[in-house]
This record gives sequence, C-alpha cells and structure tokens, in this order.
Amino acid sequence: MKVLLIKDVKTLGSAGEIKDVKDGYGQNFLIGKGLAKLATPEVVENYKAELALKEKLDKEEIERLNKEKNELETKNIIIKKHNAPIGIQGSVGNGDIATVIKELFGFDIDKKSIHLEKPIKSTGVHEVDLKLGHGIHAKLKVEVVGID
Repeated sequence: MKVLLIKDVKTLGSAGEIKDVKDGYGQNFLIGKGLAKLATPEVVENYKAELALKEKLDKEEIERLNKEKNELETKNIIIKKHNAPIGIQGSVGNGDIATVIKELFGFDIDKKSIHLEKPIKSTGVHEVDLKLGHGIHAKLKVEVVGID
C-alpha cells in the first residue's frame, strides 16, 4: 500500500514523501491517526497544490512583514507620560507601546512580541526589539516625553 505522509513519522519519513508500507500499518496506524493519506493521484496532486499555495502565502506575508518593519524603523514612537520628581509617573510597558503602534501605524501587534529588558521608567529615546514573525525583528525607537 502506498501512502502520502502528511506529518513527519519518526521511523518512516518526512511529510510529503510517498512510502510503500504494509496494509495494516498504513490503514490502521498511519491513516487512522491522521499521519498519512492513501497515495492516489488526486491526493498527491492536491497535496502539491496545497504546498504551492502555502509557499505563496508565506512569501506574501514575509514581504508584508518586511514592509511593516521598514515603516516601523523609520519613525520614532512618542509616548507622553507625566513627570515625577525622578523620571516619569508609572512606567511604559509592552501594552503601551502596542497601543501606540496600533494608533500610529494601524498594525495589530501582540504585546507579547515586544521585548523589553525592563519597563521604561525614564524620559528619552529607548530601543525596543519587536518580533514580527518568520524570524523578522524590528528595532523600534521609543521616545518617552515628560509632560506636566
């Protein structure tokens, strides 16, 4: 019986490979657990079409993320906080930065993808790392301005 592996199977092979296996193993284990499909010409053709579509979508997403990265890195993000005797009142955290990015650029950024060593508690320009996805990182310049 020939099967098309949908997922990697440790002892058999990688996703996308066509393997010849015993009928019981293929039907009961591989197909039964959703690890493989029966390798008919239609199934193989559909799998290749799905891979091509996924590759195209990934390429488009990477292009979009690179465009967003360039746009984010060219502008300073300004956050206003009230002055305190030392520094600012409170601090600037991931949520504050994500909110300002949404307001300025219209990008929905998860606050968990913004990496701060520690919350920002002073005025000035601070560099922040932002993970956009697909291994793309943006270096943001966050300027904290004190107001009275």
